[in-house]
Amino acid sequence: MMNQMIVDRNDAKLSMAHLYIAFAAVLLGGIAGLLQTLVRSGTIVLPAGIGYYQLLTAHGILLALVFTTYFIIGFFYAGMSRTMGKFYDQPYRLGWLGYIVMTIGTVLTTIMILLNEGTVLYTFYAPLKASPWFYIGLTLFIVGTWLAGGAMCHQYYIWKKVSHKKISPLFSFMAVMTMVLWFVATIGVAVSVIFQFIPWSFGWVDEINILLSRTLFWYFGHPLVYFWLLPAYVCWYVIIPEIIGGKIFSDSLARLSFVLFLLFSIPVGFHHQLLESGISPFWKYLQVVLTFMVIVPSLMTAFSLFASFEMAGRKKGAKGLFGWFRALPWKDARFFAPMVGMLIFIPAGAGGIINASNQMNQIVHNTLWVTGHFHLTVASSVALTFFGIAYWLIPHLTGRVLTGKMHQMANLQTILWAVGMFFMSGAMHTVGLLGAPRRTAYTTYQNNPDALGWMPYEVAMAVGGSILFIAILLLIYIITDLAFFAPKGKEDFPIGEVAEGAEKTPSILENWRLWLGIATVLILVAYTVPVVHMIEHAPPGSPGYKFW
Repeated sequence: MMNQMIVDRNDAKLSMAHLYIAFAAVLLGGIAGLLQTLVRSGTIVLPAGIGYYQLLTAHGILLALVFTTYFIIGFFYAGMSRTMGKFYDQPYRLGWLGYIVMTIGTVLTTIMILLNEGTVLYTFYAPLKASPWFYIGLTLFIVGTWLAGGAMCHQYYIWKKVSHKKISPLFSFMAVMTMVLWFVATIGVAVSVIFQFIPWSFGWVDEINILLSRTLFWYFGHPLVYFWLLPAYVCWYVIIPEIIGGKIFSDSLARLSFVLFLLFSIPVGFHHQLLESGISPFWKYLQVVLTFMVIVPSLMTAFSLFASFEMAGRKKGAKGLFGWFRALPWKDARFFAPMVGMLIFIPAGAGGIINASNQMNQIVHNTLWVTGHFHLTVASSVALTFFGIAYWLIPHLTGRVLTGKMHQMANLQTILWAVGMFFMSGAMHTVGLLGAPRRTAYTTYQNNPDALGWMPYEVAMAVGGSILFIAILLLIYIITDLAFFAPKGKEDFPIGEVAEGAEKTPSILENWRLWLGIATVLILVAYTVPVVHMIEHAPPGSPGYKFW
């Protein structure tokens, strides 16, 4: 099947179905986030018995899980249809089945949170206990994503079989690699929810191995960060070069970076548990080393992207060392939003190195610094890139165009988001260094004398949160216009071409057995012994003696 310049109409409907839920989650999660910041600053008191931690749970799950996952899957469906052609019947039906199962799980989980039966925060750490239907909803959500990923993998397999090509389109390869990472990562949280939390919440067992449950969560929780980031990298690698009138610097380098992310983003969950007892320092050290290995593909990505930028600028006649920087299309919302996200990722990446470092983590662990870091990574770099994608993807899928007015509105939205995040995340980082705890409502530490100096930062967070909420409202206005009211027409789905002088892509980069085999070995080395110890050495008679 030949590549096509537009996404098939039926595939577009499947993609849009995911995007509608993604941006509905942005609106609901944004409301919860705004209320949180206003409560923390003492500006408002929640009415009708609404709990702060109820809002915190809704904010985290709707934005960090529902929005990102639905958007990523919808984006990948569209991109694979664009680069591989119309989805074959079986993958197409599997994609809709995954959507239905995901949505049932999302609705069930959201209802439990609204009923205050699932107020266990985004991480749902034991001994916090939710309704079993909250965990069942999460399970259905994960199963739905497996079906969606299965649809993409099946499409990839059929395409390779029919086309007889050793190298797949770069976009499709990256999409499948991201979903493979998701498959491997979600095994941990699925095991924990099915075999630990559901039996415990139903009362079928009295105990739960808390350390093991947290370990299984962070086995999933850290690669989740790269599940968020890799689709943004797809945009940066494949789409942005076409938007700026340039070329992809290297197909091989792009594929290799994604392979390395698969290998080094999963066996590193212990760096989130550096202050937890029950885990040998040796295994923490090993996983910290593996964590720092992820810096390598990150630097490869930065090199490749800025090489593409410079090549495009020189092509337009830019002179001098940084003349190419001025030649970039800063007024193009399709470029501006992702580019601001890239720039924000520079301090975000530096903060990640601090979080993963054993010594420096002692200072910031479980403080608002960590929350500020998440708001720079997923809530800024990733979110702004996703917004930039949506500005052209939605009109492409709905047969409309991104007008000049919407370009201006989108650029304003990006500026508001960056300014709001500067206030909120900046205050979070600063007050975190002063010792302000994360996951904690202001009312629980307002009588602490040390907390009196934190109040200006709480106000800054409220100001930043308010600006961000205005940006969310503007975003929803833009998305609604592009989906339903923009003029009919043809919006391009930009897919970059590889530079003429780039090296030929070696077929070993698509040797899935090799890379999955290496990933499996790394995971077994990093986790087998410590997990066995957690089960063997849990103290008798305590909530942790049994695996389940």
